[in-house]
Amino acid sequence: MIILNCPFCGPRDHSEFDYGGDGSITYPSLDAPVEDWHAAVFLRDNICGVQTETWQHTQGCRMWLLVERDTMSHEVHSIRPAHPGHAAVLEGKV
Repeated sequence: MIILNCPFCGPRDHSEFDYGGDGSITYPSLDAPVEDWHAAVFLRDNICGVQTETWQHTQGCRMWLLVERDTMSHEVHSIRPAHPGHAAVLEGKV
């Protein structure tokens, strides 16, 4: 069992979340060539170790989170809101 510490709801079982994929991908603009979209969507590294992933807390606050997790041990290193505005609210900067 993986426990994800949602910044909004607190520690929760991973079954409350949906995996969204690799959080380090930067998608091209909508008018970019099809080759750029092909590379962003289909040509990805299978990382063995710590990677940034997107997860949505679908059974809680519904927020998207960036989770830094080790793919071998499932150890969670950090969790933060995916949207910078939500991160600013949590830090008291808004």
